[in-house]
Amino acid sequence: ARGVDALVVDRLAAGANTSRAAVVNARTLEVLEALGVTERLVEQGIPAPRFTIRDGHKTLIPVDFSTLPTRYPYSLMVPQCITEQVLLDRLGELGGKVIRPKTLTGITQDAHGVTARFDDGEVIRARYVVGADGMHSVVREQAGIGFSGGQYGQSFALADVRLTGDVADDEVVLFWAATGLTVVAPLPGGTYRIVAPVDSAPEEPSAAFVQNLLDTRAFGPGRVTVTGVEWGSRFRVHHRVADSYRAGRVLLAGDAAHVHSPAGGQGMNLGIQDALALSQALATALTTGRDGVLDEYSATRRPLA
Repeated sequence: ARGVDALVVDRLAAGANTSRAAVVNARTLEVLEALGVTERLVEQGIPAPRFTIRDGHKTLIPVDFSTLPTRYPYSLMVPQCITEQVLLDRLGELGGKVIRPKTLTGITQDAHGVTARFDDGEVIRARYVVGADGMHSVVREQAGIGFSGGQYGQSFALADVRLTGDVADDEVVLFWAATGLTVVAPLPGGTYRIVAPVDSAPEEPSAAFVQNLLDTRAFGPGRVTVTGVEWGSRFRVHHRVADSYRAGRVLLAGDAAHVHSPAGGQGMNLGIQDALALSQALATALTTGRDGVLDEYSATRRPLA
């Protein structure tokens, strides 16, 4: 829209086909209006206007989002694979495309631009490079930007399951129990996201494993039944942030710049907001020659992580 040529390169052969981050928050929906995709996301997601902390069937703290001063007073529950596809479709409509699979092997920069080298031997010259290549970012490493932080010892079990019984489809619930915390959140298609910290999570949580979590930490025995597991995984929570989001003509966004608890889809939501802020800053720098806006991007976005 601003006449800036951009090339998107991805080492993965295809985008996500699993739910992963499953919530888009109000601020992200607001900033995505500029791309014309917010309505599409809302149509494919489930608005959850309430967040409740419970002890079994007893409500401890109810949080009502419906009075928030936004056009989107809810958490939009939508799988990351859908969010990615909506954004990819819009990129195509705007004339862009993703070159994949293609792996970056090295970058060098000088006063006039950046040279990027890839595994197929191709060399691409650009005025700026944005590293949005995840926690193990090659771009960040090549730029010499530190990534301070560490990892929590506890592991988490994550599963998208089908449930029957007394479970709401319009709220996110955090169950507080002596045996541990458990989050239950609705997803499109009649499934529910279950997230729980455990001492040693299985690589792929089974229906029996999730059932035990819900019986002992959440609803109680016999109230809700797991009838199937659509997808499951485990993860450990890292807490890291890049020392700077800029090193000369190299900039960072998303997980390449910050990683933290996946609670509330923080990583994806912050990453999308990074991308919108950085695109505006880059357009300004490229069209006016004032690259100080890129320092402002780093200075304003980093504290939010």
